[in-house]
Amino acid sequence: MLIHGAGLTSACWDHVRRHYETLGYRCLAPGWPFEDRPIAELRRAPDPEFGRLTIGRIVQQYERIVRAFPEPPILIGHSFGGLFVQMLLDRGLGAAGVAICPAPCAGIFPGPTTLRSVMPMVARWRSWTRPVMPTFPQFASTSLQWSTATEQRDAYERYVVPITGRIFLQAGLSVGNRIKGGNSKRAPLLLMAGGQDRMVTPRMVEAAYRKQRRSGAPTEYRLYPDRTHLLIATHGWREIADEAIGWAERAVGEERPD
Repeated sequence: MLIHGAGLTSACWDHVRRHYETLGYRCLAPGWPFEDRPIAELRRAPDPEFGRLTIGRIVQQYERIVRAFPEPPILIGHSFGGLFVQMLLDRGLGAAGVAICPAPCAGIFPGPTTLRSVMPMVARWRSWTRPVMPTFPQFASTSLQWSTATEQRDAYERYVVPITGRIFLQAGLSVGNRIKGGNSKRAPLLLMAGGQDRMVTPRMVEAAYRKQRRSGAPTEYRLYPDRTHLLIATHGWREIADEAIGWAERAVGEERPD
């Protein structure tokens, strides 16, 4: 199961999802609450309740989906989706998890680079209670700063939707994003970071790794020095996708589906 981050739709996983399906996997990429509409509608008239979403409510929806699987799935998440994957693993769900550029769990605080990236969006008036649409310059400079202008514009039009500023405040204040660092019963976890990521810096991902490895459960870290935040949907995405699924297969000791 693939879980996307804030300000994006599940379409950001399209390349990865189709790739995994060619490998024989049944692959789901469910959206967040209130996202079950075309992207044009989400941009034009987002549900007012979307602006009041909390981390807990989003994770609860994914927990219901995971519990409905006939067997524990591999969980792969990006950005806030990476935080949600860790929270689901912490609840004893999933066969293995991969957190790609994950938003911070409790106790990990954003540094200056992250704050400069998110403040223009979350500092807008009432961003904690209403949906806020990122501008193209904001998205391009924080998630795809080394891509061409054409690639940036294409990604913006295909994937970007309003955000709920409330979850950014929760993450920054360590509210509702707690993870047990010593949970030895959780499934294996891989954390992946982009060296050029301005939204979730490598320092933040390394801090999550240090916290998670205290559990004694299998925990690994990978750094991709030349990658930016949206590394799952821009050039080089296949390398990220293959590393994620290959690691998960080894972690659970399963062969690839026929």
